[in-house]
Amino acid sequence: MTRKILVVTHGGRHEAVLGLREAVPELRAAGFDVLLHDHDLAIELGTEKFELDDARSSLDGTELVMVLGGDGTILRAAEITHGTQVPLFGVNLGHVGFLAESERENFPEAVRRIADHDYVVEERGVLDVFIHLPGRDEPVRDWALNEATIEKGERTLMIEVAIEVDGRPLSSFGCDGVVMATATGSTAHAFSGGGPVMWPDVDAKLLVPLSAHALFARPLVVGPRSQFAVEVTTRSGAEGVLIADGRRRTALPVGSRVEVRTGATPLRFARLNQAPFTDRLVSKFSLPVVGWRGTAQERAAAAQPQAQPQSLPQASPDELPVERPDASVHAPEQVR
Repeated sequence: MTRKILVVTHGGRHEAVLGLREAVPELRAAGFDVLLHDHDLAIELGTEKFELDDARSSLDGTELVMVLGGDGTILRAAEITHGTQVPLFGVNLGHVGFLAESERENFPEAVRRIADHDYVVEERGVLDVFIHLPGRDEPVRDWALNEATIEKGERTLMIEVAIEVDGRPLSSFGCDGVVMATATGSTAHAFSGGGPVMWPDVDAKLLVPLSAHALFARPLVVGPRSQFAVEVTTRSGAEGVLIADGRRRTALPVGSRVEVRTGATPLRFARLNQAPFTDRLVSKFSLPVVGWRGTAQERAAAAQPQAQPQSLPQASPDELPVERPDASVHAPEQVR
């Protein structure tokens, strides 16, 4: 039975192309037919071309989408797999690579485990975005894995927004923007804006105002059934722009309204490492934990066999201290 795998990479980066040239022979040797989304590289490497015009039908029979690159390339690949059941597998060739599962030096082992079906599939929630523009009856629809960000259209002006939660008004203020993020996106733009880090299994949404000119403009976390709405008010001095996952832009004239809900179809990721998310945070952000004496470390130390103390040599009777009547002469203390 033929096993197909689609490889997505950044064709404009030298390191990514080198990684691809190494990856294709490894995948073929493991029994995979390789598809490439980059037509020039597909011709060079003699692989099947992937048709982007109809991504869902082109993914029929594809077991996995492997991404060679950083988080930006993974977000690009997510546009291909969104709405399908095909999982993503990221190999980090970037800097942080928070969404990636493997590093380049571990690639041969990763291929072996994928070929053996030695991985689990993890689902990550997404956002469904509805953009209501003045003069249009139907909303523009978009989605996001990390975040949907409303930003000011002009650098020198603030944008005036009104915030709603579940159809109820909450606050209004001038700001540089508003980030609405998933738990996955809490370590991306929302993190830079001062929002909290949410563990990926937290079924919630996050809203973080950016440089708000207000007394109450704190990050908000709501449950999966709640929804956010942000309006660019008529008194705003600047138009806005909505940016989904840093990739797709929609202009927001004054009077626009953006509604964000929990997406109906999660995105799927192939995972090799079942280590806790805490370990990923420590690794990706190089957090200072060396020398940390927490409960886990104490348990591990207690489980180690204790070294037996060395016995002291016994002194012979002739070497024992002798009590002297002269108190000014002190005998050495006996070892007890």
